[in-house]
Amino acid sequence: MAVLGAGIGGLTAAAALLRRGLDVQVYEQAGELREVGVGLHLGSNGARLLHRLGLGAELDRVAVRPAAMEVRSFGDGAVFARQPMGKTWEAEYGAPYYTVHRADLLAALAALIPPGRLALGRRCTGFEESDAGVRLAFADGTEATADVLVGADGVHSVVRRAVAGAQRPVFSGVTAYRGVVPAGETPSLARDTMFVWAGGPSRLLAYPVSGGRLFTFVAVVPDGGAAPESWSATGSADEVVRALAAGEPAVREIAAAVGEVGRWSLWDREPLDRWSTARTTLLGDAAHPMLPHHGQGANQAIEDAIALAACLARTPRGPHGPAAALDDYERLRRPHTRRVQLGSRDGGSMRLGGDAPAPASAAAPAGRPREGSAAALGSMVEDVGWVQRYDVEAALADA
Repeated sequence: MAVLGAGIGGLTAAAALLRRGLDVQVYEQAGELREVGVGLHLGSNGARLLHRLGLGAELDRVAVRPAAMEVRSFGDGAVFARQPMGKTWEAEYGAPYYTVHRADLLAALAALIPPGRLALGRRCTGFEESDAGVRLAFADGTEATADVLVGADGVHSVVRRAVAGAQRPVFSGVTAYRGVVPAGETPSLARDTMFVWAGGPSRLLAYPVSGGRLFTFVAVVPDGGAAPESWSATGSADEVVRALAAGEPAVREIAAAVGEVGRWSLWDREPLDRWSTARTTLLGDAAHPMLPHHGQGANQAIEDAIALAACLARTPRGPHGPAAALDDYERLRRPHTRRVQLGSRDGGSMRLGGDAPAPASAAAPAGRPREGSAAALGSMVEDVGWVQRYDVEAALADA
């Protein structure tokens, strides 16, 4: 198996394939294995799978299990709703909910990959598939062969374009500024709580990572332009300060502590009609890039990885065995990820603030969520409840 891309999905796939006794090589275009991103939400559906891979103790060490999520007024900081998490969430959904820095999660996954199984500085420029396997070409002039190619190389995937053709992205109308700030510079924020500020034109999310030493922030702001789709574009601290200037003191506290900023224009794509050919398939963002409002991008990639490893491990013998295994994988995963992908368009924090359900007579003062914010938070949790309960290995057993 050749896995193209050493992100969260690619490394989870490699670890899961190796665990099942399969021969795996991972190819990563970067010269070093380094994640410069910020935090992410590791839901119960993803956490239960990483625990089974043996990462429970490491996640408890580097991540945070939030005790609660609070919805506050962007303008004056009034608490409109509080959702218990921690042990309550774990009892409800069968596994913990973590907030974790991407670099910490990537390092934990990389530790599962033995030396020699990961090749860095190998940018794939193309591949050819035949009845005998797949031949990959790299920018450095080298080649490699495999029985099966797994494209885990992100939204701009080389493999995706070859398998599914070109697809036009659609701008969502909002941009997210992302970064981390030291928890010591935000003393008014409890280090065991996720926060959402709603009610203004912008929404702000902040949650603890790296054992509570840092807070990740995501400021979602209206954007009438259409900046290029990029995970690595940068913004400035001044842009964040301006976007959050009307916020309550805790919001401005975050803005004042901002250093490096990522600028993430949110684009969307329609779900693909197919992911696979006879010996090639897609995984994670390469298969189903989704808006972040459900916090499920990394979790769905982890689910893909576990499902793919299980299907390939029981590949029937013969030249058509890989195609049958990839067909099983796609038939299980594509309907599920389609539902999550489409649901993420108007879910999560999009339900809060000015868009929150409220009686027709309710008028929210400037910078205050409507009175329906508590109901909106409940609706938001209901939206993701079925995803959090989902166990892809149980679904495989049923299949």
